[in-house]
Amino acid sequence: MNDFLNKTFYGNTIQEWGISLLIILFSIVFAKVIYWIFGNIIKKFTKKTKTNLDYLIVDNIEEPIVTAIVLAGFWFGPNYLNLTEGLENFLNKTFYFAITFVVFWLIVRLVDALIVQYLRPIVKKTRGDLDDHILYIVRKSFKVAIWILAVVIGLNNAGYDVGALIAGLGIGGLAFALAAKDSVANLFGGVTVFADKPFKIKDRIQIDDFDGIITEIGLRSTKLKTLAGRIVTIPNKKFTDSYIENITSEPTRKMSISLGLTYTTTADEIQKGIKILQQIDKESDYTAAECIAYFESFGDFSLNIRFIYYIKNKEGNWYKAPNSINQLILEKFNAEGLEFAFPTQTIYTENL
Repeated sequence: MNDFLNKTFYGNTIQEWGISLLIILFSIVFAKVIYWIFGNIIKKFTKKTKTNLDYLIVDNIEEPIVTAIVLAGFWFGPNYLNLTEGLENFLNKTFYFAITFVVFWLIVRLVDALIVQYLRPIVKKTRGDLDDHILYIVRKSFKVAIWILAVVIGLNNAGYDVGALIAGLGIGGLAFALAAKDSVANLFGGVTVFADKPFKIKDRIQIDDFDGIITEIGLRSTKLKTLAGRIVTIPNKKFTDSYIENITSEPTRKMSISLGLTYTTTADEIQKGIKILQQIDKESDYTAAECIAYFESFGDFSLNIRFIYYIKNKEGNWYKAPNSINQLILEKFNAEGLEFAFPTQTIYTENL
């Protein structure tokens, strides 16, 4: 048995390979145990405390700590072996880079959780939504800055000359700028949306062929939920070179309908119909400004009355108002004996 364990493969005995593998397996098992302890003991205990801060901290450090334990196993295991200098340097640099990311991952989770837990409720209580957008930008910018810092520090810890790398990036700066021009355009489009405020979250807008409700405004793109219930992601640069119709901001919505009466209708009956329309508009809870009703034209088969009214800007009125007003028109015109026309032709024949 000892002879078998002492056999050498790739510069290490079977025993050394086995110990290295056991270290890695132990780190994975130990990480699972720690994860179970967090989920079944520590979290349950923190839920019972008066403050939510301890639970928040535990919930956000759980995964980074478990990941760090596994990384440690994958570092200590191979380092137990006799490796070539090049392979050992590669493993060390990879570990330093990965552990740096885990540390910054922990920082990002903690800070973002604290912002969501304590700062966002304060912002929600303020009037307007400008501070909501600013908080969103701050969170996004913080994450981007932290991850850029993580890359720089990670590369530095791995032994790379970060200064030389940054200087080298200058050579491809023009190519990068050309490749990133759309991203920059979207970024400035996002700034324009926040500054000019052509719309805000929960506004209904029309842009190009899309009509829907704004659900999210980001630095790069904006999400719109169409009337069909689909989510459309629109690059922010579209808002700088497209016409935007903010339907929510309209004070009233103009409705215009043409009512065709039969040619047997008298002039007095036409005037009666106009007065009925004016009365319906006056008594309706859905309309705002004074309506316009007039004898519009002599049609091919009808005498046409044009009826223009304005719906109040209130949620649901855009379909409730026409339903109510059309119902009243039908009832009152029928009650007064005013007949609606339909396409007809009268043919006269003459006996020769």
